[in-house]
This record gives sequence, structure tokens and C-alpha cells, in this order.
Amino acid sequence: MIALTKSSILANYFANSSHLNVTAQRGRQITFLHGEQPYMRIRLGYDIRFDMPAPVTMVVMLHVHPSREPDLLEPDELRVDPAVLQDTYLDSFGNRCSRFHASTGEVCLQGQTSIQDSGSLDLQAPGTPEIPVHELPSDTLRYLISSRYCEVDRLSAIAGDLFDEVTPGWTRVQAICDWVHEKITFGYSHARSTKTALDVYTERWGVCRDYQHLAITFCRALNIPARYATGYLGDIGVPAAPYPMDFSAWFEAYLGDRWWTFDARHNQPRIGRVLMAVGRDAADVAITTSFGLAHLKHFHVVTDEVEESADTGCFDVCAPPLETTNRYIII
Repeated sequence: MIALTKSSILANYFANSSHLNVTAQRGRQITFLHGEQPYMRIRLGYDIRFDMPAPVTMVVMLHVHPSREPDLLEPDELRVDPAVLQDTYLDSFGNRCSRFHASTGEVCLQGQTSIQDSGSLDLQAPGTPEIPVHELPSDTLRYLISSRYCEVDRLSAIAGDLFDEVTPGWTRVQAICDWVHEKITFGYSHARSTKTALDVYTERWGVCRDYQHLAITFCRALNIPARYATGYLGDIGVPAAPYPMDFSAWFEAYLGDRWWTFDARHNQPRIGRVLMAVGRDAADVAITTSFGLAHLKHFHVVTDEVEESADTGCFDVCAPPLETTNRYIII
């Protein structure tokens, strides 16, 4: 079984690209819907291509999360070329998945849609309390225990030493984000699919998902439910990043009576997050899982603001193809 992730994709991109063309910072375009509530329109899309040496079954997680479906302005459909029958279902975490059997040769996965967003920064609620374990909703309890990339048992003592004296609740989760953001150095050259939270703590290097895994593990070790999240996050309201657009990762912590967004990688409120999937860690939210060989040939993601007058009927794929070998990659 082979699953697809962004960390190894972009590591390979830098290894094989002689230069990067970086676009300028995008401005914010706020529109009014029905003359009442303002919203921002964001274009979403992807073009992912594989070379299949033999027919193979795939499960992909490329749809917008059901919680954001009411915000869609266009259908959110996965197009597979050559066309195949698709079985779409919700997994045990509530993520929308598609299963299909791909034929030998090139297989292209494409999708484009647009979504309305508030255009506001991530919600902040300093002072929100932690909930004692015996009072937590039962469906949050699985986000307290160890998982594939989050070894709670091996980092519990360290988490206690670092954060036991910090005020419980929002302040403690933010302190965890501050610590991870400060202590871990970002670098695609250090990405690998087997890296766990303990590895990140020990090596002090990582990519987007590694920051989140370590923060999630610290939260769980302190009895704060925390889950991994992945989706679109464009350069909206911030300088453009010096690498190709891609899917992103962040995490959610359960405080008060709801899940709240935190991001140990960027460690600042952002505009325009579009959730695709949640799970215990990256293993639960792989972009694609192939039950056999699938050679990734091309990977391109779009997440842009759309001005009111823009023509959004065309999805222009302009990124160079990314040549890779088989690998286990997870966002």
C-alpha cells in the first residue's frame, strides 16, 4: 500500500528544480453576498498524475470536508481520466473519500471548484478552558491516545516538564505552539515519511506535518484532545511562500465545547483555510492511497483568491511535472 504526501513531493521538487518563479503577494478581495454578509471567494483545484504499471485500486481524499460543503459555490467533483466508476463514502472520521480501480498507464486526477470564505483570520478565544477527561465528549477520547506518528507515552514526561506550570487551556496550547515553532527548523531536505513526533523532538528539523505531530502529541500528553487537519491554505494576506503551492497541515485542539484551529508551523492566525480531512495524525488523511504500484508524475495545487470580475471557468495547470519514484507520502 502506497500513500501520497506533500513533504516528499516538495523535497523532490527542490532537488530537481533549477529555479522557482514566485508570484507577488495576493491582495484581499471582499465581496458581499445578497448585500449582507461579506465573504471572500477562493478558487481551489489540483492536478495529480500517476503512471500505473498495472491496474490498481486507489482511495483518495481530495474533496472539501463535509463541514465546508455548504460554502461551496460550484460542485466539488473528482475527475479521473481515463474515466472509472467511483465509490464515494465517509470514513470513520467523517472525511469524504473516493475509491476506484485505475487502469494501466497514465491516470490523471483533477478537480476544481470555488468556495466562499469569511475572509477573516482564524478564530481566537484566549481564556478558553480545558475540559477534564471525565467530562469530555466520548467522540474526543480517541484524540488523547497514541497513534502512528504521535507517541504520547514516550513524550508524556517531556510535555509535563515543559508545560505543567503553564496556565491550562488556551494559554497552554498556545505555549505548545510557540515552543514547537521556535525549536523546530523548517526544511524539506529533512522530510521523510517515517518521521514521528519523537523524531521531530530529537532532531529539531521538520516540515509542516512534523510541527503539527509534535504539538498534537504534547497536547494529548497533557490530556487535551488534539487531532490532525489537512486542507487548502493559500498565501492570502501574507507574503507568498518561496515554494510551489500545495496542500497544508494544521491541528485542532478541543477546548471549552468545540474544536479550535492551531498551527505550530506558521504560528499565526491565517485567512482562507479550507478543511479537507481530519484524523489522529497524517496516516489517517493521506491524499491518495494505492493498493499496488503507482508512480507519481505530476503534482499541482491551486488555492487563490478570486476577484469579482475574474473568469473562473478555466483551471490553468502551469506547474512543471514532478518526476518521483514510488514512496510512502502522507500530508
